[in-house]
Amino acid sequence: MDFAYPRPQLQRANWMCLNGPWRFRYDDEQAFAGPQDVDRWPQQITVPYPPESRASGIADQGFHKVCWYQRDVDIKPGNDRVLLRFGAVDYAAKVWVNGQLAVIHEGGHTPFAADITGMLDPSGRQVVTVRAEDDPHELTKPRGKQDWQLEPHSIWYPRTTGIWQTVWIERVPRTYVDKVRWTPRVEGFQIGFEVRVRGDELDDLSVEISLSHGERLLARDRYQVIDNEVDRYIVLSDPGIDDFRNELLWSPERPTLLDAKIRLLRGNQVIDEFSSYTALRSVNIMRDRFMLNGRPYVLRLVLDQGYWPETLLAAPGDEALKRDVELAKAMGFNGVRKHQKIEDPRYLYWADRLGLLVWEEMPSAYRFTRTAIKRIVREWTEAIDRDYSHPCIIVWVPFNESWGVPELTAVREQRHAVEALYHLTKTLDATRPVIGNDGWESSATDIIGIHDYDANTEHIRQRYGAEIPPDQLFDRRRPGGRVLTLDGYPHRGQPVMLTEFGGIAFQSRAEPGVKKIWGYTKAETEQEFAKLYEDLLHTIIHTALFSGFCYTQFADTYQEANGLLNADRTPKIPLERLRKANTESRTWIPGAL
Repeated sequence: MDFAYPRPQLQRANWMCLNGPWRFRYDDEQAFAGPQDVDRWPQQITVPYPPESRASGIADQGFHKVCWYQRDVDIKPGNDRVLLRFGAVDYAAKVWVNGQLAVIHEGGHTPFAADITGMLDPSGRQVVTVRAEDDPHELTKPRGKQDWQLEPHSIWYPRTTGIWQTVWIERVPRTYVDKVRWTPRVEGFQIGFEVRVRGDELDDLSVEISLSHGERLLARDRYQVIDNEVDRYIVLSDPGIDDFRNELLWSPERPTLLDAKIRLLRGNQVIDEFSSYTALRSVNIMRDRFMLNGRPYVLRLVLDQGYWPETLLAAPGDEALKRDVELAKAMGFNGVRKHQKIEDPRYLYWADRLGLLVWEEMPSAYRFTRTAIKRIVREWTEAIDRDYSHPCIIVWVPFNESWGVPELTAVREQRHAVEALYHLTKTLDATRPVIGNDGWESSATDIIGIHDYDANTEHIRQRYGAEIPPDQLFDRRRPGGRVLTLDGYPHRGQPVMLTEFGGIAFQSRAEPGVKKIWGYTKAETEQEFAKLYEDLLHTIIHTALFSGFCYTQFADTYQEANGLLNADRTPKIPLERLRKANTESRTWIPGAL
């Protein structure tokens, strides 16, 4: 296991990774209320791999509603604070330290923490216990692609229960910086900088920030802390001419990151310090085109489920996350749509550093109830808060294919839910486009995303070609029997993108445990697979209506064998051939890119 610091944009040196062996047991009868009730620990699990995974050492994909974890930690109390942090626990977690309840959290994809300073035993031996509850049949909680049936079927995969991202402890000063947030403004060569301070109340606090690019110092500022926060814009020297501006602008072709060193001071005494990074990058919509750094930019994305054969939703380690970013770029894509998953922050770090655009999508619940909407709102808010500062993220997607809002065309409350999540997202982040409901039945949205898995290129030309009047295009019904836009929300000139297509299933070799493969279209040989893919990409790239596309999918995911890569990330056809198909230049058409 290779696990790097889990929160890359607020990175401290003094931390301890708690991944590795933990005591473990199921509680199918829900007999235990607290750690004092657990009479024995019959199993051992390797954290952060979920118990359904082979890498965990448990490999039990049956139905279990509750499970318990426990481990000993050697850490002595001091004059500082000790924070216990969890990357993600699916779905509801209770955490005790030395028998004392430390924190309760609900939401399977977002982080939480507890200040456990006052719970530490003076001897230095601490006991951490976690209860995770995740009802496998509950469809009102955001669960993404986790199957509610015993055997994975169609486009759903094995469940993930309990801890599935890094657990760690860090020591911080009695007064410390708990949060940093970055907001670039390319048009003014400015970077918004927000800091939140927590802990003991102290006077005369200030924050010093140094921004640099390589050896070049760009800014060094110091701001007074007022009401435990700093909220300022740092203005950089704007070189004006594009050639010089581009040296500092972030893009997939040139992922320039600006390194930050941040210190919290009381008077002239440094009491906390850490490293971070940001970037100068803008994304917006202008008429029918997506804009990156003020210029039209064609999005060439691949849909990525974020599953691994041995570890499920959990990444095998940091190198695996980095490798996925490298492979997407090697295939000629400039971005990924992370499908039905809030991905590990380390993936976003590598996307920031290596240059890969990311669409972030909320995992769906599958029933429409007030409880479901409350859960989605809470967890989506936490996800945006966690990932706001990553330059790689360019689009937020609260809903996919009307999942969780199945009567969107007829039920007013469901329409309000999509529209409310769209506007909530725009309120929490005014800097990025939002797709209210990707795939069809669009209402409030900045981009109209179409899902069409017809592999017949002639059908694609007839359906989306230049000779089709726009009003006719949006009035027609699409695959799945769904309309593209809801009544009252006609196309207002937004960009149109084919955000799911392809899905060509080709099994280049047998996968362990997969009895029957699934896909939208099937190819029998490598040559047939390559030809279908190249013809389809050529057609999509040269369809002027589309200002971007997202091919399904990055890698085989259990029975869904329509990946460009096998499940172990080996390519089904040479990467160079994929890259050539994906980066083909578009024929020039007036008004098109």
